[in-house]
Amino acid sequence: MRTVKLLTLLFIISLNVSASDTTLYQEKYRPQYHFTPAHRWIGDPCGLLKFNGKYHAYSWGGAESTDLVHWKELNDHAIKGVPKGISTFTGGGVVDKKNSAGYGENAFVAAFTSYDEQTKKQSQSIAFSRDGGVSYQYYDLNPVIDIWSTEFRDPTVIWDKKNNRWVMLVAKALEKKVAFYGSDDLKHWTWLSEFGPMGDSERSWECPDLFQVSVDGNPDNKKWVLLVSVNWAQEQYFVGEFDGTTFIPDKPDSEPLYVDHGLDYYASRVFQDYDDENSPVYTLGWVNTWDYANFAPTEYGKGIWSIPREYRLKSSPDGIRLVQIPATQLEILRSEPIKYAKRLKPGITQLPFISGMGNTYEMDVEFSYKDDKAFGLYLCEDEGRKVEIKYDPASRYLTLDRTNVSDVRIPKFERISNCKITGGDGKLKLRIFVDKSTVELFVNDGERVLTMLTFPSESQTGASLYSLGGNVDVKMTVWKLDSIWQ
Repeated sequence: MRTVKLLTLLFIISLNVSASDTTLYQEKYRPQYHFTPAHRWIGDPCGLLKFNGKYHAYSWGGAESTDLVHWKELNDHAIKGVPKGISTFTGGGVVDKKNSAGYGENAFVAAFTSYDEQTKKQSQSIAFSRDGGVSYQYYDLNPVIDIWSTEFRDPTVIWDKKNNRWVMLVAKALEKKVAFYGSDDLKHWTWLSEFGPMGDSERSWECPDLFQVSVDGNPDNKKWVLLVSVNWAQEQYFVGEFDGTTFIPDKPDSEPLYVDHGLDYYASRVFQDYDDENSPVYTLGWVNTWDYANFAPTEYGKGIWSIPREYRLKSSPDGIRLVQIPATQLEILRSEPIKYAKRLKPGITQLPFISGMGNTYEMDVEFSYKDDKAFGLYLCEDEGRKVEIKYDPASRYLTLDRTNVSDVRIPKFERISNCKITGGDGKLKLRIFVDKSTVELFVNDGERVLTMLTFPSESQTGASLYSLGGNVDVKMTVWKLDSIWQ
């Protein structure tokens, strides 16, 4: 997947802009509790790990955090000594606790795709850090894996305890496969196996990730999850077993299992926690889509990372499914709650207390309904524009409509997404995070998630509820969320 260097020239002006303390992080469209860099392009989250109490994330500029919420930007290019004509694309990172690579105990090692700008060849390379992940030195014998392909990218490296070795996953993008390699020293790699095509294999696979998650909260029952980004626009996942060589899914599903059903969530990775292997599994994703990533109307730079999410696995009649919960650490940003309860009659009910929150809030809503009449919410509302969240009990489809929300024209941006909601029993629970130009929607305790960009005007801060004919009971709690940049 393309990251920092591919679009550097497009943003060279913004990289050199200086902003006063009164405007930096307060620019139009700038999210207030999502990570965005001061002035540059940001792409896929790379090298996500936790060590000695700090979370580290790259793109390939570095950032670190102690709580997954407040981030300190370290630099815009963490990898030093990259040869001329080589770009650093997406990858992962590890802490080499046992000094297997020879860079010292607890050295950080980044694995990434080296892109040859002349030949277009993609190969896998490494770099090492002895300063706790602030800066990395390019390995002078790179690449470490090279199959002479222009569609071979986005490595993730994990430690295989069973076989006492490193395992690297790399996407063979247009073959719709994930290749597995093994190594004792992070420098010399041996091919192990391949997985795919399977599930959604229409156009491409990128950004593979592999991790374990407890099933139904039982730490003694863990399953492996293999996640791949597909078609430059979505992510799918497989639940199964990994023996250190081969990934075997539990069962091929008739339909692909998607991580996010919205319009803008891609290239996510989990944090590898070197402090506590039994910690919750946290992840970040790139809130964007390649169809219009370069045309975002932001002036400070381009690209946003999602709020941190926790992965869980839940048993269901259809099999084990991935569930996502907003990280509880985000609760430190909450102001005093505003509670609201009402029986909606047909028509629109305004929520005037939302307007003053400036599109930086968290909303917890529960709808109770007894008939098949559709109902929903309008967000980012004013000037004749809005986001619509609509639920149709008859079909059980939830629809997210942003065809008329942005105050500027963006190519290919006016879109609708939807997904079918299982269960329900007369109730629908939504947890919604609105942050200036983003909306992240968690349905029924994270069984479905929909993420999208919005880019409303600064006056589009209204919200309302509506019912298309039935009586719907609503209970709501809303918190304005503090800026992480204050």
